Amino acid sequence: MNYRLLALLCLLTTTVSQLFAQGGQGSGGAIPTISTFTTGMEKHPGYMTFYWDAKKGKIWLEIDKFDTELLYYPTLAQGVGSNDIGLDRGRLGQEHIVKFQRSGPKVLLIEPNYSYRAISNDPLERRAVEESFAKSVHAGFDITAEEGGRVLVDLTPFLMQDAVGAVQAITRTRQGTFRFDPNRSAMYLPRTKAFPQNTEFETIITLTGDNPGAYLREVVPTPSIVTVHQHHSFVQLPEPGYKPRAFDPRIGYGGIEYFDYATPVSQPIMKRYISRHRLEKKDPSAKVSEAVKPIVYYVDPGTPEPIRSALVEGTAWWNQAFEAAGFKDAFQVKLLPADADPMDVRYNLVQWVHRSTRGWSYGGSISDPRTGEIIKGKVTLGSLRVRQDYLIAQGLVGDYAGALAPNADPMMQMSIERLRQLAAHEVGHTLGLPHNYIASTHNRASVMDYPTMVAKIKGASIDISDAYAKGIGEYDKWSIRYGYEQFAKDANEKQSLDNIVNDMHKAGLTFLTDKDARPEGSVHPATHLWDNGANAVDELKRVSDVRKLVLSNFSEKKIPVGTPMATLEEVLVPMYMFHRYQVEAAAKVVGGQAYTNALRGDGQPVVSTVPVAEQKRALDALVATIDPAFLAVPKSVLALIPPHPFRYDPNPREVFKRRTGLSFDPMAAPEAAAGMTLQMLFNPERTSRLVAQSAIDPGQLSLEAMLDQLLAVTWYKADPSDSYQAEIKRLTDKLLLQKLIDLANNQEATAQVRAIAGLKLSQLKGKLNASNANPKVAAHHFFALDQLRRAEGNVADVKPTNPQTPPDGMPIDTGQEWLAPACDWHP
Repeated sequence: MNYRLLALLCLLTTTVSQLFAQGGQGSGGAIPTISTFTTGMEKHPGYMTFYWDAKKGKIWLEIDKFDTELLYYPTLAQGVGSNDIGLDRGRLGQEHIVKFQRSGPKVLLIEPNYSYRAISNDPLERRAVEESFAKSVHAGFDITAEEGGRVLVDLTPFLMQDAVGAVQAITRTRQGTFRFDPNRSAMYLPRTKAFPQNTEFETIITLTGDNPGAYLREVVPTPSIVTVHQHHSFVQLPEPGYKPRAFDPRIGYGGIEYFDYATPVSQPIMKRYISRHRLEKKDPSAKVSEAVKPIVYYVDPGTPEPIRSALVEGTAWWNQAFEAAGFKDAFQVKLLPADADPMDVRYNLVQWVHRSTRGWSYGGSISDPRTGEIIKGKVTLGSLRVRQDYLIAQGLVGDYAGALAPNADPMMQMSIERLRQLAAHEVGHTLGLPHNYIASTHNRASVMDYPTMVAKIKGASIDISDAYAKGIGEYDKWSIRYGYEQFAKDANEKQSLDNIVNDMHKAGLTFLTDKDARPEGSVHPATHLWDNGANAVDELKRVSDVRKLVLSNFSEKKIPVGTPMATLEEVLVPMYMFHRYQVEAAAKVVGGQAYTNALRGDGQPVVSTVPVAEQKRALDALVATIDPAFLAVPKSVLALIPPHPFRYDPNPREVFKRRTGLSFDPMAAPEAAAGMTLQMLFNPERTSRLVAQSAIDPGQLSLEAMLDQLLAVTWYKADPSDSYQAEIKRLTDKLLLQKLIDLANNQEATAQVRAIAGLKLSQLKGKLNASNANPKVAAHHFFALDQLRRAEGNVADVKPTNPQTPPDGMPIDTGQEWLAPACDWHP
């Protein structure tokens, strides 16, 4: 043989082999086998087997399941630490049903569109729907090696991305312009694992950017470089056998919904099902039975005591509800094993998360988008919340004789009681339940309400021994029965579920949620956040009495000896604003309507306007909260609060805004509180309802009557003899004037609302006197006349003093909109 030809052949053979080893493919040649290509790599067999190429820092994924659906979802394993940005440790991303589909030398990761279906045995009918709506291709891969029906692809580029939307979160919160930096990102092997039913990958992701905002500067060592850990989970979908359960709007459950185009025209095309865990009795015929597979929740062992025990106890409350649904020990709580990965889909988790400021806690879940079956429940609890609870207790009952309070136990006990309730609340979300904000009017019937502490007057002191409910609520038992009760094989499930709801109504319980309670202009008189009591007006009066006693007893003993006196302000804020949420509750009585989520024929009341006498009672109670005597900060308290010392700068959200520089502003607290009440009463939706309800029933409370009453206690009333209260009264007058001007020009209000507000401004102008003998009153009237003249010409010429807003309230108790999966922000 020609030696030159032999040498050339050897060279070509070596070159081709090198190309194969690098994942290359000769023109028209075969690609290498998986076993050959992965020689020297670290193999991880499991649900989706992968290989770790340490030399190149790559993950090679072996795909042996084509056109087989699986579940993919990203999570944030290590977070940023800012409540405002929302990128918390353990935050769940959106789940996706995906499948690998091969096309020649390429593999696509495709997400079918389960929002539009045809539940039919006819394949052509199903295909017609499938071809009518778009799919999503999440990634495309070139096949690098192949063997025995299996292919190997480079998964690394898919993993090296901002899968949870951290860049968007930073942009949304105006914290700078950031981008993913691949050069500072890498695989994180300690939490990259393969299990029989799931395969988990974790990456170190770095974002770099310009002009980082204050939130980032607060929590990131070099704010222009933000490094987090993101996690990717590929999970085997649940085995067949789960039966979706229909949704009923009269009892609260989140879940899935989709269009079913195989539905007869005479029936609703939208199908709605609840989200719930799979739970089956070992003995279906028994009234009470153990579960085939109990629901187990794990508590983060990184939670300190005594908080950890409180979380375990509160989470375990749900077993009471599952017992009511016919299960024995079907809901269990354990500590997460030290060597377990909290991101592992096999663990329902209650996770303790740290942030730089107090913030929301929330519960969410990963569920099967096809059926609504919950696969993983995940609770995030903010660690600083308990300190806010303790601060509130400190303001209510604190009495420090020295560095420690002799009655510290009641303060810690109240905080622990709140943590138990909080754990139960957030776990409830992961079981499928949304908020039920009407439950507090039925003797604290649900942990899914937002509770505020119940503080009672006992003699000359405050009693917080019954601050929070102890155990699951009666509504919670009905809701778990609806979602999880197992019926006999021959039972009519629809009728059985309907019976549960009807029996719940007979017990005096009902359900209303976020859309009914959160909007400022919401209408139901009994559906609120952070309220208590069966009647909002009565509770406002009771809470106002508690506030009065607390402020009258407020002294330096609210903080330990050795603590800067200026820090008294942080304790004062929640005490002064103690009535804030009950004001919101009572305001909804004005122009309010009671209603239910009634179905035709179920016998529930549908809708009715709140009786005029109750609306007037509410207005009287609200007017009392803008009385100067109510708003004045006790002068004894003003004498206790100096400017904050060096290195003790307060969080500006936790103290009153001020116009007086470093010194405590004695007008800021009254301005915030009065502005809060007026804001609720002047809501354009509420004022529009007042016009409408008095048109339908002239005997009802009218907008004119409400405005006349407010003017009577402000502009048309003489100043108090106390000079401080007189200045507060003039402040409230100006706030009311600005609200009237705003209402008269508010395009969201009805034309008649604007007309009535304009008339009241004209009547007020005729009664003002800028030549009053009292120079303070003269200046006050001169200011008002000038504002009115400007408003008559062009409202844009009005120069209002922007009213001070109250310090942050929510999350005064933690919680969040129900999220499944969490995203997210349960305020």
